[in-house]
Amino acid sequence: MKMRASDAGSIQPVTPHKKSPPVPSGDFRFVALDVETSGGASASICQIGLACVDRRNAIQTWSAYVDPLLPFARFNTELHGISAQTVRGAPTFAQIWPSLLPLLIRQPLVQHSRFDEHAINAACKAHGVPKPRLVWHDSVTIARHAWPELKGNGGHGLASLKRHLDLDFRHHDAGEDARAAAMVVLLAEQVSTGAGAVDALRAQPFQLSWQF
Repeated sequence: MKMRASDAGSIQPVTPHKKSPPVPSGDFRFVALDVETSGGASASICQIGLACVDRRNAIQTWSAYVDPLLPFARFNTELHGISAQTVRGAPTFAQIWPSLLPLLIRQPLVQHSRFDEHAINAACKAHGVPKPRLVWHDSVTIARHAWPELKGNGGHGLASLKRHLDLDFRHHDAGEDARAAAMVVLLAEQVSTGAGAVDALRAQPFQLSWQF
């Protein structure tokens, strides 16, 4: 089963601008989230990307640069192309996070591996921002159930799934990687016996209390 960006519904292109575009609003089936970091510290988020999947499985993609207030490691910049100059004038995590919460606390969230959840939690702690109990799900686990043959044969990382599923996205851009994670889930629903399983995520209780 192959899927390119054009097959995913109406997709808004990622806007590579340091000023934050408006955050998507409304109710979605789920929202995929991805972050890029400036260095080895999990809290050093320098870009956040979202892919919001509606009831027609159309994907609305959003991304914004974030000033991590931490140095940029050469390895990270070479990986994702983001530098201190890129994020100059961009909001800090503490400034942008409150604008994302109204969307994120209402939807099931999908991440590709647990890195993004750890990074968000670390950034909340580092910036003194209250950490909500968001409902996270891992598209790596979903992919393992859908394509078990990839175990030991490239694995279930986004780079491997890009080749196996013929996904069309730019790796190591937060908006693009979030969209890729969303497409992985949508394709997994088509090939798995548990098709539509993401909708069942809404049956799980949402905990909207706050941790300090």
